Amino acid sequence: MTIEIAPEALLPVAFVFGLLVGSFLNVVIHRVPEGLSVVSPPSRCPGCESAIKPWDNVPVLSWLLLRGRCRACSTSISMRYPAVELLTGLLFAAISWRFGPTAWAMLYCLFGAALICAAMIDHDHQIIPDSISLGGLAAALVLVPAVTAWTGGDFVTALWRSSLGTAIGAGTLWTVAFVHARVAVAMGRTFEHWPGEGEALPTPREADYWLWFPGLGLGDVKLLGMIGAVVGPLGVLDTILASSLAGLLLGSAQALSRGALGRPFGFAPAIAVGTVAILFLPRMWLLQVL
Repeated sequence: MTIEIAPEALLPVAFVFGLLVGSFLNVVIHRVPEGLSVVSPPSRCPGCESAIKPWDNVPVLSWLLLRGRCRACSTSISMRYPAVELLTGLLFAAISWRFGPTAWAMLYCLFGAALICAAMIDHDHQIIPDSISLGGLAAALVLVPAVTAWTGGDFVTALWRSSLGTAIGAGTLWTVAFVHARVAVAMGRTFEHWPGEGEALPTPREADYWLWFPGLGLGDVKLLGMIGAVVGPLGVLDTILASSLAGLLLGSAQALSRGALGRPFGFAPAIAVGTVAILFLPRMWLLQVL
């Protein structure tokens, strides 16, 4: 099924809609890790706490007109706010260009928004909230089969495909993390953040033995499970490979910028980059190339 919209209007509409969604994502990225409501109170200046007027909250444009400062107190407002808005707008436009005016395009835009939130929160706090990963997984297991059926496919087959993608995505990353933890212990390796100063290594009788790993959080496992539910078993294999390559590049760049190697960093940005890449490439393309 397609939505009736003029081809020449599709990309601008998607871009503007993405800008608006990106403005909301900024609220999610800032408030969710703090356990705050994303609805109330309305957006406020981080300096003087005054409410931001609607005409000062226009995505990207208001930031440019105000020269990146609060109208009330002139506190500097981070460039990252318009950057997230612009990124979301460009991503929505690209998805619309790739998939056209379809239900799949709307689903992938929602998916992309979740990836942006996960990536930015993990970059800032090295956590991925369950509301994004597990909430996204639950939504994907419903929406992907529903969109498949809506577009003429089989609901049960799509549900099985999404479930298998979840199992492969989460299972593969969990296996890598678990084996790495066991090998690290056998080799006597120590990590600054694992298990922590004065804390004993977990034993098989403890949940942390199965769920707590050095260098990789369980949030990454859950996020890849959500991704597998959307892109399916073959797509998630490509995602794992693309994310590994992206992680190598992003990790190296971050290490150089910090002037230190071996420091932990959030892996969700690399997962997001890898996932978006495979949305625009044929399934298994990377595996065929390499």
